[in-house]
This record gives sequence, structure tokens and C-alpha cells, in this order.
Amino acid sequence: MVEVSLKKIYIKKFEKVSGFKVWIVDGKYIRDNVEEEFTNYGQHYQFRFIPEDEFWIDKERSPGEEKYFIDSMLAMNRLMAKGMKDREAAKIADRIERRERSKSKLMKNELKIKKHRGDLIKTIHKNLLKEYNKWKVKIWIVKGEVVRDLFFLDFTEGGHDKVYNFIPENEVWIDDDLDLDERKFVILHEMHERNLMSKGKTYDIAHKSSSKIEYYCRKHPRKLDRFIRREFRKAERALSHL
Repeated sequence: MVEVSLKKIYIKKFEKVSGFKVWIVDGKYIRDNVEEEFTNYGQHYQFRFIPEDEFWIDKERSPGEEKYFIDSMLAMNRLMAKGMKDREAAKIADRIERRERSKSKLMKNELKIKKHRGDLIKTIHKNLLKEYNKWKVKIWIVKGEVVRDLFFLDFTEGGHDKVYNFIPENEVWIDDDLDLDERKFVILHEMHERNLMSKGKTYDIAHKSSSKIEYYCRKHPRKLDRFIRREFRKAERALSHL
């Protein structure tokens, strides 16, 4: 069993709010050693390993969304502490977060300037990963905050066209907030998941399988590039038969 180091989890204290200590944490270390489903943020009732009086937020490469995450965690924590089920609490927390995001200058500007979906996609696209250019499925680094503002609050790390109808056909999106060291693990996850869903597997089955292969490669990183190429080849064969 991997020995977990608290010194490697905690990066810095962000602030204290309503009696909770908000910590910036190393999400990659948590995913590698504690819980692979930990994403942008979390609190005790979602992840029992988080102390009851703490909120954890993954370190961001593009800071600025912390206030939204804290609003969501405050709502989730309060509701779940009263016995509300996870899904119901999440729905209410999402409405609160969406309300706060709707006030942001970024969202108002995007909605004012970009009226059509095609224009929005151009705005969201940040850069195409040239390393994978030879394949038909394209990997785009996207503005994650804009995706969360305009399309889906829970978009995090990555996604693809078989799950999200706002992502163009044959595209995988990677959140620009994701640490560079984690990109390939997420690309593997999304490509594997996409390939399984292309074959008719449900999201739940595909996601479970993808989490398993991602976690395996986190423990055996030398195999990562080979596994990614294998998933691209599978996608290529599937598209050639259409």
C-alpha cells in the first residue's frame, strides 16, 4: 500500500471561510495515491479522507475560479450535513454556482460578443496538440472556465464528443487548467472512454474501465505513451469503417 504524505497533499492555505480552512492541494498526488476521482475540489461529505473542517481545491494553472468552488462546497457541505443525498445536494449547489458565474464579467462578455455556437467553439479552442495531429480524432486544449460558464459546470480535466453534445465531432477537449504533468493521463482516459462508447458501451461502464487503465498507467508511467497510441489506432480503425 502506498504511504500517503500529508506534506505532499497540502500546498498552501488559501483562506478561512465560515469556519472552514480552504487549502490548495496537489490534486495529482491525491489522484495517484489516495483517490483517482478527486478533481477540481472536494469536501468531507464527498471524500471522507478530507477533514470535516477543510475544503480542498486542486492547484490551478489559471487561478480565478476558487470563489465558485468554495460557494459550491459550502452549499454541498451544509445540505449533506443535514442528511440530504449527494445528488440532490449537488443540484442545489450547481444552481448556486451557476448564479454566481452568471454575474462574472467573463461570461457576460462571452455571451455578448459570441452569439453562435461556431463562434463559441472558436473562442473556447485554445490550441491543438500537434503531437496527435496525424490522427482523425483531434485533441484540443480549451478554456475550461469558459466551458464551465457557458455549457457545463462540472466540466473538469477533459471530455469528448460521445459524452458532451457541445463538443464537435471527433474532438477531445483538455481543460487548460490541468497541470501539464497530467495531460497524457487524461488523454488516455478520454480516448479509451470514447472508444468504448463508440462501440455502444454505456458511460458508466466506459468511465469505470477508463479510470482503471488511467490508474494502472499512473503506477506504470513508462507504458503511458504506448497505451495512448493504441487508443488512437482503435479510434482510427473505427472511423475508417464509417
